[in-house]
Amino acid sequence: MSAKPGRVNGSPAAGTAEMLSAKELYEMIREAAYYRAEKRGFSPGLEAEDWRAAEAEVLARVREQRARD
Repeated sequence: MSAKPGRVNGSPAAGTAEMLSAKELYEMIREAAYYRAEKRGFSPGLEAEDWRAAEAEVLARVREQRARD
């Protein structure tokens, strides 16, 4: 993870009230994984864990948003 990710539609949760495309969902997960890795100083060896945790976090956020809508 060398480059800081961009934001989807200006916000990491943008579009969660609507149907997200696979690309938007991927970008949200990628960004969350980046910030997890950044928070731990980009120590190698935990990339898969960063991704799994980010995926769970983003999917939970999307489900929560959809439940409110």
